[in-house]
Amino acid sequence: MPPESPTSPLNPNPTHSPPPGSPTNNAAAAAPSPASALLRATVLLVAFLALQLVLFKYLLLLPSSRFLPAPRRSNSTWANGDAADECQAGLIYVYDLPHEFNHDLVANCGSLWPWYSFCPYLTNGGLGRPAAETPALAAVIPNEFLPNWYNTDQFPLEVIVHRRLLSHRCRTIDPSLAAAFYVPFYAGLDVGSHLWGPNSTVADRDRAGTRLLRWLTRQPHFVRSGGWDHFISLGRITWDFRRWGDTDGWGTKFVVMPGMENVTRLVIEADRTDPLDVGVPYPTGFHPRAASDVRAWQRHVLSLPRATLFGFAGAPRSGFRDDFRDVLLEECEDAGRARCRAVDCRGTRCNDDGAAAVTELFLGSKFCLQPRGDSFTRRSMFDCMVAGAVPVLFWRRTAYDAYRWFVPAGSEEEWSVFIDRQELRVGNVSVRDVLEGYSEARVWRMRERVVEMIPTLVYASSTYRGLGEGMEDALDVALRGVLQRFQRRRQSIAREAEHQPGRLVSRPLRRGSNGKNGSVIARRASRHKSAAEYIKTVLSEEPASRDKSLQQS
Repeated sequence: MPPESPTSPLNPNPTHSPPPGSPTNNAAAAAPSPASALLRATVLLVAFLALQLVLFKYLLLLPSSRFLPAPRRSNSTWANGDAADECQAGLIYVYDLPHEFNHDLVANCGSLWPWYSFCPYLTNGGLGRPAAETPALAAVIPNEFLPNWYNTDQFPLEVIVHRRLLSHRCRTIDPSLAAAFYVPFYAGLDVGSHLWGPNSTVADRDRAGTRLLRWLTRQPHFVRSGGWDHFISLGRITWDFRRWGDTDGWGTKFVVMPGMENVTRLVIEADRTDPLDVGVPYPTGFHPRAASDVRAWQRHVLSLPRATLFGFAGAPRSGFRDDFRDVLLEECEDAGRARCRAVDCRGTRCNDDGAAAVTELFLGSKFCLQPRGDSFTRRSMFDCMVAGAVPVLFWRRTAYDAYRWFVPAGSEEEWSVFIDRQELRVGNVSVRDVLEGYSEARVWRMRERVVEMIPTLVYASSTYRGLGEGMEDALDVALRGVLQRFQRRRQSIAREAEHQPGRLVSRPLRRGSNGKNGSVIARRASRHKSAAEYIKTVLSEEPASRDKSLQQS
């Protein structure tokens, strides 16, 4: 046996080693030297730091634990402070739904889509990751504006609205004082998780909506009004919620279920024949914190040199017969690189880092071509206008009829160009000739008008007062319209009660004789069903990854 170290405290006499198996010998074998102890401590520290780094990166993929801020409580009936002077239009009560209808969907964000995780897009209350953390986007947006930009998906409206209303200055925790009731059901996230699953059934798509309405229709304030003073936000296009019948078909039938007859819907693309559908802007990546941020961005986009006459972000769709996008791509090619630029959005190229290419395109273009997407509107139209470019439309339903609360009626020519698509298709006109027919002064005035509209097309990142200084964002416009609608209904009920004393006036706003959701909708049921089937047919012919760019490309 080799002698012990002369410095070992366990063996003061180095010339005599204890016999094997003795307590002294065992202790000596177990005791590490200072060098080995230091090495082991270093290894443990490095392993601990590596584990922390892995956990940190993993948490970045999850939605923030503060995706819905906790409302401030007070001794009064106001959840967020006394703002009576600012809330003369009425107070809003936010239902505290069972978590299965919202929180649980966010908690399971990794399984909302079958091909990728939706978690990064639900961080920061649905705004997504800051642009500063997205290198491609950070390279396009000037540093001073980065705090106002996020990598926002097109479908998180429900989370954005819920987050804002929980901390809204006009929110009350006393339902007896409320003029409007918000139902924070994330119907879009729910149905989206069942649209493409190989084993998904109509029962899967309808289950959450059925359970939600069973819960809601038992609430006393819903029973009292029949739901006419209730509203909800829907983060997908209205056609995803309008499946007719119980047979296989596209989407859920949530909107046409019993109990939804009177509920107002804020939806990113509405059915213009249904007065309860209110079209609201798609979320874009611009989420200003204050009115001053908006004004600074407006000055910036107006000052930019725009060397490109018109730009187009999109891709041909093989599933559409006589696809109009092919026509626009040919127009761009004919105009030449000096006048037109196109960004190919096939697959998911215009999402994530690709969103930077789209933003850069629109920031450098005077006009942007906006054909219909899988439905009549694309998020691209709002990206275009936020970038200060003038949209060129080919379907009136793309903007003029669908977003009446947000775009000026009767003055479409002040902020957009409309080209007859049939004339363009047969070659009687060209995009280049039409746009070059506008004088520089006229183009400037149109751009000014578009830039003037930016505040009402975006969703502020601040929750309590929105943009402030009297500047309304998209949610402010929507809430004002909802409260005015409910006030008119309340006045109508009062007038009816005066003429018919003693009668309880809380009947549904509209109900068809067949029991479906309104006579107007019922008469168009077959048409809507065929439209939904058409969308499904097109989607089935495309790769699954195309889902992410349904409305953007």
